[in-house]
Amino acid sequence: MLHLRVIAPVDRSAEVVDVLSADAGVTHLAVLPGAARQPPGDLILCDVVRESADRVLRELRRIGVDTSGGIAADDVELTISAAADRAAEEAPGSGADAVVWDEIAAKTGEQTELSGTYLVLIVVATMIAGIGVLLDQPILIVGAMVVGPEFGPLAALCVALLRRQLGVIGRSVQALVVGFLAAMVATVLSTWALTAAGLVSREMLLAERPLTDFIWRPDALSWVVGLLAGVAGMLSLTSKKSGSLVGVLISVTTVPAAANVAVAAAYGVWDEAGGSALQLVINLSAIVLAGLLTLVVQQVWWWGVARRSRRPATG
Repeated sequence: MLHLRVIAPVDRSAEVVDVLSADAGVTHLAVLPGAARQPPGDLILCDVVRESADRVLRELRRIGVDTSGGIAADDVELTISAAADRAAEEAPGSGADAVVWDEIAAKTGEQTELSGTYLVLIVVATMIAGIGVLLDQPILIVGAMVVGPEFGPLAALCVALLRRQLGVIGRSVQALVVGFLAAMVATVLSTWALTAAGLVSREMLLAERPLTDFIWRPDALSWVVGLLAGVAGMLSLTSKKSGSLVGVLISVTTVPAAANVAVAAAYGVWDEAGGSALQLVINLSAIVLAGLLTLVVQQVWWWGVARRSRRPATG
């Protein structure tokens, strides 16, 4: 369930209340006339079940509340109310499967910023993976996968492609390209530094590495794993099952592949660098494709739910 705080101009307040009152998924409706100061207007509070939230937000935006007033939404962790129970029963669909598109767009849009934190995380993750490659240590590889922040821009790219948001698409691609390039350059430099210090050597890369050689030897299963990870990752975001996202992060070899490219390039082992680069491209493209298809299926599903319930389509 979401808690909505709506600021509506006085001349549109009645229309907003009518929209909220007409939806079976809205409950705990309260109106505080003249309570809002910036922007000025009436403050309208309500709770809405997740399966109705997207429809309600669309209606509020249709009547211009987002431009003349404001809309804020927060998750409600606990609701003890017979009215809320009735709203959940009467609203079409399941709250566990509900997609609130504005929420997803806002959440993923934040991940497209090419911030200092993002760059540090992807650089650190790739350097850790580079050491893991040389030591043939899966623990370090898994740790690097968890630290890597690249799934955020990938998810944002999927959402932006579905909603045809060219600006977000550009920022997502920029974050991915600049992030991986910076991480690989830093890993090349760190590999040279560690070699000069006598901590690692070219022979470690050329030695048998049975536990991590999958990183630079892509096959059909690499594509399959990438697709499955894209589906699971997008579902974890849209359904708020964030715990599943950790499993997604340690199932694809994006950061380790970038690290292997950098380490192999640092030592001039170009066949291995090429294999790792192919692994990276396969995983990135598979995640984006699967994530986009997952969003399309969810959108079509909720259109069907809306039609069966004789309500306006969502998405």
